[in-house]
Amino acid sequence: MARVGEFELLVILAILRSGEAPYANRIREDLEANANRAVTRGALYRTLDRLKNKGLLVWEDAPSAAPERGGHPMRRLVVTALGREAARDSRDVLLGYFEGVGAALDGK
Repeated sequence: MARVGEFELLVILAILRSGEAPYANRIREDLEANANRAVTRGALYRTLDRLKNKGLLVWEDAPSAAPERGGHPMRRLVVTALGREAARDSRDVLLGYFEGVGAALDGK
């Protein structure tokens, strides 16, 4: 089982949520808007490289018609089967820990 940290898990989930637009800028925007995290470009790319090195995601080149890109392809992020497994394993661990602590979390 591949282990991921909290931010790595959030990045994987953001990629999975992104649907047809799994690009780094969109992932960063999602993390900032929905995970209430300030995410620098450097931190995101270091995390993406770490996830790639662990075999949890791959980059795919996609053609770009955006004039500001000068014809350079865009790099799509794709979560691998191992990455999906790591996210499922993390979910299962977290859900297991949340069982039975509702009252304690609510201060009762």
